[in-house]
Amino acid sequence: MAQPLPVDDETRIRRIPERQRTERAELYAILDAGLVAHVAFVREGRPVVIPFLYARDGDSLLLHGSTGAGLFLAPEGVEVSVGVTHVDGLVFARSVFDSSANYRSVVVHGRAVALVGDEKEAALLVVSEHLMPGRWDEVRASTRKELAATSIMRVGLGRASVKVRAYGASEQPDDGEDRSVWAGVLPLALVAGAPQPSSDAEVPASVRAATAKFTSAAIGSGTVRL
Repeated sequence: MAQPLPVDDETRIRRIPERQRTERAELYAILDAGLVAHVAFVREGRPVVIPFLYARDGDSLLLHGSTGAGLFLAPEGVEVSVGVTHVDGLVFARSVFDSSANYRSVVVHGRAVALVGDEKEAALLVVSEHLMPGRWDEVRASTRKELAATSIMRVGLGRASVKVRAYGASEQPDDGEDRSVWAGVLPLALVAGAPQPSSDAEVPASVRAATAKFTSAAIGSGTVRL
């Protein structure tokens, strides 16, 4: 059995701590369902947040970027905080104060280290399979120039916080609210639309796989199509 996530001064949830989860399986599931991670770090004395496409590789995250951006080039890596959030619904309570959102969120604290050589190319395959399953085998191999222009950073998942809200509007017997006012949850989800081709070629298996991946995820979250 996997060890639970450690809870310390850095990873402890301070606001509504009962929403903190420590199961690694839940951490992995939230990360595997996402596409974009927001990475925070300090550059030249100033805080910066940049979105990255990513994938999970075992007990680490792989962040996909460009070497031209000049980020994380130090051999020893750079300390970062990485955030991934899914908004699963808007919670309509009978007051604005009590209204909220249902969500699954992860914050990872660690050191982003740039990968090189064969390790970088192997990591790029992992990212490609997460975002576009099967696409790697449908297209030509990356050139040396393209690989040199691509940056893949690895961040371990040893220090991570997971926080989840997954229930309806809060109510108290003595809150004085009008029970005739509608309250409940509007589910939300990321849903794949119809592919938009740039040629007359047949839609490949990778596009169909990605469409199925996000369609099944949306159905599982109970999304509402308006």
